[in-house]
Amino acid sequence: MSQETSAPEAPIGLLLDFGGVFTSPLLPAVLAFEKREGLRKGACIAALYQDEEGVRLTSDLERGAISQTEWNEAAAVKLGVAPDNLMGRIFADLRPEPVMIAAAAAAQRAGIKVGILSNSVGLAPWDLYDGYELEALYDSVVISEHHRMRKPDSDLFRIALKELGLTAEECVFVDDTEAYVKAAEALGFAGVHATDPQQTVAQLSKLFGVELADAH
Repeated sequence: MSQETSAPEAPIGLLLDFGGVFTSPLLPAVLAFEKREGLRKGACIAALYQDEEGVRLTSDLERGAISQTEWNEAAAVKLGVAPDNLMGRIFADLRPEPVMIAAAAAAQRAGIKVGILSNSVGLAPWDLYDGYELEALYDSVVISEHHRMRKPDSDLFRIALKELGLTAEECVFVDDTEAYVKAAEALGFAGVHATDPQQTVAQLSKLFGVELADAH
């Protein structure tokens, strides 16, 4: 007698990156900042994400090893701009992404646990998370600097899972950085690389077997 194989169970947890997922994309905001400041296009990427010292600075900020003010001062020297509220100026054009925020709410209504896992950019003087009411709305909120580590550190993912009370195999992880998605998949998550909100929600709806797109 042949043994029947049961269909895999749908995931019951959704873990979301914040910047670039719950907000509009980061790169256009950075490019707009460069234009306002009279910098050449790509100056921020080159100085802060490709240069060895810039990468170290940003990693230290994400882990809470330096403050946003310290980062502002060091990054300002590398860019040749004023340090005052530099992080806030760089991301001044970021806006909430209503499609993803609505999808998270729809997931919760369907009984899916929803958590946030974000690499910090510091919380003062500029707070990326201000106004989103993350602690009130979601089942778990893990900001990297509070734990002195950053994505893709596997221990940070495990902290988020512990707060959700779920295993990686029960969860989907969404991030706009592909390397972090791959790190999550290596731990057992189903991964979604967020490049377009509508496409991301369509992928999530398929994975969960629940329609998460806002009908309005």
